[in-house]
Amino acid sequence: MRKGEGGRVKSEGINKNLKQIIFYIVFFLFILAFSTMASNYDFDFWARLIIGQYFVQVGHVPFQDFLSYTPTHACFDHEWAPGVIFYLVYKFFSSPGFLFLQAILTFLIFFFMTKIIELRGVKTTSAYNFLFYYFAFIAFRYIVDMPVRCQMFSFIFFTVFLYLLERERKGVGGKYDLFIYPPIIMVFWYNLHGGCTIGLGLIVLYIIGEFLNKKPVKKYIFSLLACFLVYPINPWGFKYMKLLVIDSWNSRPMISEWQGLFSKFTPKECSKFTVLASILILTELGVIIKRLISKTFDFDKTKFLIVAATLFFAIKHIKLIPFAVISMTCFFYDDFYTAFNTLTRNFFNKIAIFKDTFIYLIILLFAFSTIYMKGFGPYLDFLRFPVRAVEFIKINNLKGNILQDFNFGSYISYKLYPHNKIFIDGRYTSVYGRSMLPMIGYFHTGMKGWKKVLEIFPPDIILLGKTEPVYLLLKNDKFWKVAFEDKSFIVFVKTKDFKNKYKQPSDDINYYQKRLFDTDIDFKDKKWKKKELKN
Repeated sequence: MRKGEGGRVKSEGINKNLKQIIFYIVFFLFILAFSTMASNYDFDFWARLIIGQYFVQVGHVPFQDFLSYTPTHACFDHEWAPGVIFYLVYKFFSSPGFLFLQAILTFLIFFFMTKIIELRGVKTTSAYNFLFYYFAFIAFRYIVDMPVRCQMFSFIFFTVFLYLLERERKGVGGKYDLFIYPPIIMVFWYNLHGGCTIGLGLIVLYIIGEFLNKKPVKKYIFSLLACFLVYPINPWGFKYMKLLVIDSWNSRPMISEWQGLFSKFTPKECSKFTVLASILILTELGVIIKRLISKTFDFDKTKFLIVAATLFFAIKHIKLIPFAVISMTCFFYDDFYTAFNTLTRNFFNKIAIFKDTFIYLIILLFAFSTIYMKGFGPYLDFLRFPVRAVEFIKINNLKGNILQDFNFGSYISYKLYPHNKIFIDGRYTSVYGRSMLPMIGYFHTGMKGWKKVLEIFPPDIILLGKTEPVYLLLKNDKFWKVAFEDKSFIVFVKTKDFKNKYKQPSDDINYYQKRLFDTDIDFKDKKWKKKELKN
């Protein structure tokens, strides 16, 4: 090496690292800006907070449900650990902590995606790549457009698994990486989210793909066995596997996010994924055809097997779209870059001096203006949650069992337990029998025999959304009377319990935002412990 070359190489390395740091800082602020826009809380988020508070205050997970007045089985909550995290985040950082947590989790997904793409030989941490990542982010933003959700942990671990497995394929991983890191990750994954089965499935796909590629698969097999060996490390031990198997194969026809990509009930926002997937698939086909003609195409069975599997599940269930976005971005980006870099190279080379600065300034302007306008207080959607209806029940001290929509159960429990118990909530098969959700669905449709639910599990209060057909039938039922009604929700009480005058809840949105996380739940209360243990 000539004199001065060493210093130049070192300087180039520093400049490269500095550019990467700038890229990731700007990218995080970009994601944080979108996180502040989130107002659409997951319906089950409130149950997670309750379970988290239970664990922190009692010292173990609940093994039996205490929120419902309907029959439940032993509680196998595959999302208990996120509840602990969410509760502690709120306790120490208040509600803005949820937005930062969501931003950090989303950023980590994209961080490992960039690392996987770099393993495949393409530089991705420059301003030039932002447009692509923007479309990838938008493609699954509908699924993560909430302050925070448990499934984010599955998306992160899936991406980390992909990174570790690709490192092994590229020969840059440590000798024992697959024996150490996947099992350790799976211990956390088993306790954080039921999507942990996807991690096991991913290793299986690598075993099949690499076998078809005529490459050694022994390490992948041993890694899979190690992951199976650690699955009993959870509060339920070996019994937990039963829930995972049932939950993985359980159909959820009445839950919107489990609908298919081309279902008539699928939100329009999912079309963004369809566009991204179509562009990437068509580009990949073009590259394949070009290489076939030039006889340079090397068919990577593992790559296409993983993309095909995740794409299949994304089409089947829109909730699984992020897995397809992650795999297609990681495996198709190099060919996408090759195809479009040739077309745009000359243009971007001419403005290279200005393009990075200009792009970063645009992104930072967007990020800071959005954060300034939105702030860090996650808001609750009044049209989505029965905020005023719940407040009405609370201020009028209406105690007893509440028959409500499946989606509202978690929120109602958080705000009204222990004074009121619910019919059902989003924990579904983790707590309730499989017949419970169809039963409540049958009631809401108002079809013949809808009153059987009231006879089998008689409530004291009924809280419904006005989109439910049954609310019109209840209005004409002599045994029930409207106690409260606003634009979106309605509360019925028994005619014999009806009062001519009730306190009316506030119309002030700020009143509810300030009290969004207020709850009377306290598991340290000796009276609560005595009552629930007796029950």
